[in-house]
Amino acid sequence: MAHEVLMPQLGLTMEEGTVSTWIKHEGDEVKVGDVIVEITTDKLTNEVASEFDGVLLKIVAQEGEDIPVKGLLAYIGQPGEAVGGAAPAAAPAAPAAVEAAPTAPAAAPAPVAAANGARIRISPLARKTAAKLGVDYTAIVGTGTSGRIRQADILAAAEAQKNAPAPVAAAPAAAPAPAAKPAAPKAGLDLMEGDTVVKLTGMRKVVSERMLASHTEIPPVTQNIKVDVTNLMKFRKMLLAETGKKYSVNDLVLKALAVCLRSHPEILVSFDEANHQIIQRAHVNIGMAVALDSGLITPVIRDADKMGLDTLAATAKDLATRAKENKLKPEEYKGNTITVSNLGMFGIETFTPIINQPDSVIVGVCAIEDELALDDEGNVVKKQVMRLSVTLDHRTLDGAVVAKFQMDLRDLLQNPMSILL
Repeated sequence: MAHEVLMPQLGLTMEEGTVSTWIKHEGDEVKVGDVIVEITTDKLTNEVASEFDGVLLKIVAQEGEDIPVKGLLAYIGQPGEAVGGAAPAAAPAAPAAVEAAPTAPAAAPAPVAAANGARIRISPLARKTAAKLGVDYTAIVGTGTSGRIRQADILAAAEAQKNAPAPVAAAPAAAPAPAAKPAAPKAGLDLMEGDTVVKLTGMRKVVSERMLASHTEIPPVTQNIKVDVTNLMKFRKMLLAETGKKYSVNDLVLKALAVCLRSHPEILVSFDEANHQIIQRAHVNIGMAVALDSGLITPVIRDADKMGLDTLAATAKDLATRAKENKLKPEEYKGNTITVSNLGMFGIETFTPIINQPDSVIVGVCAIEDELALDDEGNVVKKQVMRLSVTLDHRTLDGAVVAKFQMDLRDLLQNPMSILL
């Protein structure tokens, strides 16, 4: 009897994964331990190895398709062996797969027909948005891959309900969707000669959904403050001369932030929308935004306030390196209570960082610039200045509260010896 290859649960909170790349193809021989497929979950790509010896008889889940945990991915068995039986979580695809038929792409279009008791494909973000807005998504045909309901479909349905409160309010979102191929543009998109269309998948898709959710759910306020980092840069050179260790500006900012948060625990809060309450966080877990070619990931430095500068710098470097090598564990990019996004190395003078939920604050670190100023005696002197762009969630924090935190953080950076105390 052929063995089912199911979507593994690669994290405690994982609900579904995206099939990124099939390493093995139908008809290929596989052995226990051979990598057969790459799965993208949240922001990481994971290799899935075979638990059986045999031949990859049939691929059920196509590349780019979102499959729930325990959903059917493929069958492995002996050459010529028939495959079949109902798939626990990928029901639309399994009944048609009675024999190993490599030419039958049954898995892709089947989930579109989400009526008459069939499983409804909906992203976790869309489901959350539907609950918040009171939208019945069971009547919606999604515009995503294989008819998957996206947040955009829920928002369109909610808007339609306002104008015409009827159960069919989701119809406008359904019109361009059925049977569209993954690379096909949505109706109304004008393309010019030479344009190409790239489907949002994997990390880029997750980043897109989360940034949209943060921007639409949170009332953000961004406050900018100028920091004189002349002494900080001298302090950095002094550390290099005395210890031989080259700390980055980001290391010193992270350390100053960790120290400052000891005096400002009120910054470490999250808004629990489901229960309409504010959660006071107990740990200084700093999320550190790391840019990758495929998107953005935020590894977390846990209990950063308990680390010395050496440990903090080494931890930050290790997490950033492994993030770029796709070697982070799921728990290493979750649990943040505040986030830092550093665009200073790109020469960005100021920007508006988007809050990394469930945090209430994100600190944007900008470029260091030379600036002429007058000293106390009226002489023209050159200073080095840097701006911090801090975005706050106005549901949980007020501008004045965050401004006091910014002023104390500025004072620490302007008097860098206090960072190590």
